[in-house]
Amino acid sequence: MKLVSTVKLQRARSAAEKSRYYFDSMYRTVNSILSRVGHIEHRFLTAGESPRKAVVVITSNRGLAGGYNSNVVKLITRNDAFKKEDLDIYAVGNKGREAFARHGYTIREELPEIIEDPLYSEVNALTERLLKSFEAGEIGEIYLAYTFFKNTVSQEPRLIKLLPVEAEDNEDDSDAVMNFEPEDVEAIDMIVPKYISSLIYGGLKASIASENGARMQAMDNATSNAEEMIDKLSLQYNRARQGSITQELTEIIAGSEAIS
Repeated sequence: MKLVSTVKLQRARSAAEKSRYYFDSMYRTVNSILSRVGHIEHRFLTAGESPRKAVVVITSNRGLAGGYNSNVVKLITRNDAFKKEDLDIYAVGNKGREAFARHGYTIREELPEIIEDPLYSEVNALTERLLKSFEAGEIGEIYLAYTFFKNTVSQEPRLIKLLPVEAEDNEDDSDAVMNFEPEDVEAIDMIVPKYISSLIYGGLKASIASENGARMQAMDNATSNAEEMIDKLSLQYNRARQGSITQELTEIIAGSEAIS
């Protein structure tokens, strides 16, 4: 399993690195735009009236990956800002669905197939359903929980807010003039869905690379632990065998001396 994960990791890491540039560029661009248009009133820039929150949680369909799945789940279950009764979980991956079901959370959608081979079209469809629920007032906020791939031995679980979009402070561009073509509201209508889809898609690619990296580490640790256990048990066996042979020899010698 370590060898299989190593091969998969090579492909997944390449895909994650390629998508990261678009992921980061989209995030920076949208934040740069919104940091200069704070006066615009738009439904995507303000929280909905509903207290419910939707969380897209990206985990794996399989285990044996160390703490990869549990670390993502803990982002939600141990977050004081989230109330169990107000959360709708969009579970991408069976392990997350199983964990949240055990904890009594509401599973709004089960999406185990997306994590196997992510397609941008599938992410777009998910984004449309999320935005439809947001605009209908069924949910007031949308979040993404995934695992950021730093490198082969380091993966970081992250939770980011997708909607309402919140601009970060951008001191360099704060005085720049922002002109929209077409109108600002129409521009945001076009930008935000692509923004959300790109973040979810980037999260999927990063999570797949993180999963294979975590599984490779877990299998390597399991192999090392197994070899250590084999060495320890072999030593105990040899000592017990040597002790048994010594005892038999002692009994034979003692019996021979008694006869003579």
